[in-house]
Formats: sequence, structure tokens, C-alpha cells
Amino acid sequence: MRRARTPAPLLVPAALAVAFLVLPLVALVVRAPWPQVPALLTEPGVGQALRLSLVSATLATLVSVVLGVPLAWVLARSRARGRAVLRALVTVPLVLPPVVGGVALFLVLGRQGLVGRWLAETTGITVPFTTTAVVVAETFVAMPFLVVSVEGALRAADARFEDAAATLGADRWTTFRRVTLPLVAPGVAAGAVLCWARALGEFGATITFAGNFPGTTQTMPLAVYLALQRDPDAAIVLSLVLLAVSVATLLLLRDRWLGRTGVAP
Repeated sequence: MRRARTPAPLLVPAALAVAFLVLPLVALVVRAPWPQVPALLTEPGVGQALRLSLVSATLATLVSVVLGVPLAWVLARSRARGRAVLRALVTVPLVLPPVVGGVALFLVLGRQGLVGRWLAETTGITVPFTTTAVVVAETFVAMPFLVVSVEGALRAADARFEDAAATLGADRWTTFRRVTLPLVAPGVAAGAVLCWARALGEFGATITFAGNFPGTTQTMPLAVYLALQRDPDAAIVLSLVLLAVSVATLLLLRDRWLGRTGVAP
């Protein structure tokens, strides 16, 4: 099929949009202190922040998969009333300022929070300003990305396979495990990658709910923020690491996106 030529009036604003989005990333690469990169990356604080970021983002993704996949199934397959309201509530963190999310988590899990007070009084466990708080904050912000992706995959999946399994005597749980889950596995994988990348880059909710303590709650975005105030070169290098992760995430999802949009590679 022959592709239509781009109308001339669209070329200039499109070029400006590309420049606006790409030039800051180019500047990050051009202005990077490349001779100092190995030394800056081997500093103890950088290693701690990187390890904490990778571990907490992975844990947040695992929690999101365990909780988010069933939630996506409820939104896509269940006929329960109020699904539209539930979907709106689930997707609120997508548009909610992360700092507000951190404040909301405080009101629930803080020492005087709705759940946190009971948790502290009965078990002595406090969540804020701990590594657990980092995972909780990242999960809160990132899980909706997985839910939206998996719900879309469930809606696009051919329900006739599930109907066939039901006619053969399979119960709903068996059908979900043996039929539905394999059908939407690419959607789950894509959602998990997006969730992981979003968790890795989380800043606002983390610094509000978990604080910025090196080795305990200081993730890579927080380390970038701190380094920008005392060592701009270190901030650039740390930003390059996060940029590389973002690009790698896009490359992993490239085929998934092109397959859904129908665009030829």
C-alpha cells in the first residue's frame, strides 16, 4: 500500500515537536563528562542507589503482577456493577501528581494513618522512611500501567477459546490458568516492562513517603536530584544511566507497539 505524503503545513510543527523532545536528550549525551563516567559510576553512593533502584523496581513489578493481573481480569471480564468507577479509581495514579500520592500513602500507612496506626500498635512495624516504603510508593505509581496494558490485552483476546474450554468442562480458574493467561502473556510482559521502567524512574512519591536516605531509600532519581546540587557532572552520568534504561525499555516494547498499531517496521 502506497503511503500518503505528509502535508507541507504539518512538516514544520512536526519538526519543532521532534526538536523539542529530542534536543534535551542529545544535550544530555553531548554534555556528558565521558572521561569521568567510569570513576563516577564506581562511587559507593552510585552503586548503592543503583542496586536499591533495581531491587525495589523489581519487587514493585512482582507485586504489581500478582495484584494487577487479577484486577485487570475483573475490569475486562467481570460483569460486576461499578466497573467504570473502579476503572477510574485504578487509573487515578496515572494522572495524580506523585507527591500527592506520597501524601496519600502517609495518610494510610503513616504512624497515625488509617492502617499504619493499627500496624504500629499491633506489630510494631512502621512503613514510612524504610526500603519497604520505596517499594510501596513505586507499586502505587507503577501498577496502573500494568493494569491498563493487561486489560487491553484481555479485551483484544479471542474469548471463543475461553468459551471452548468452558464447554469442555474446565472451571473458571482452570480456564484462566490454561487458556486466558497464555493468550495475554505478551500483554502481561509488556505491562510488566512498562511497570518496571516507571517504578525505576519514580521520584515524587518516593521522596515524600520514603525520604532520601543513602543505602536505605535513596534510589537513582533521588541520587540525581541530590547530585545536581553538589556535583552536576555526577547528575548527568546518573541521568545517562536512567536514559539508557528507558531506551532499552522502548526497544523491548517496539515489536509490541508496532504490532498493536499496525505500523510497518
